[in-house]
Amino acid sequence: MTSRMHTPHTTCPSCHEEVYLDELVGGRCPLCGYSLDEDDGTCSEYEETIERSDLGWMIFQFYVFKRFCSEGANPLQVMQILSRYEELTQCNPADAEKMQFTLEVPMSRWERLLPKRCEKCGRIFILGGKAVISGDLAAPEHVKTYTCPSC
Repeated sequence: MTSRMHTPHTTCPSCHEEVYLDELVGGRCPLCGYSLDEDDGTCSEYEETIERSDLGWMIFQFYVFKRFCSEGANPLQVMQILSRYEELTQCNPADAEKMQFTLEVPMSRWERLLPKRCEKCGRIFILGGKAVISGDLAAPEHVKTYTCPSC
């Protein structure tokens, strides 16, 4: 606590909060975004730019990652989908809105006991096979399909 007391700090003129100079983000207040540079003596409002390193993008990544990992998807594949989505949004945002994904997930105990229809050949099977979730990142739900062991 004593080391923090002797750190240079100032009061932000816009939000009137105490701000330590080593916490400034590009010369701006981390709380409200006003410029604290002494060059012009006035506070200019922080203009937000849309970047993928912002808090909203991190929250989106967290919830998509949590959603697919709770289904049992491989975390590496989920991160690959998120990075592909990020690349598409930077290149062409219209294509990113309809980005399709397909992930293999493990079946629950209940799913292993129930008869399932193979998506590829249409046969009904009980044992073995794979479960796959697929869909579109813009849609709130995804489709779960099954593939028999012979396909």
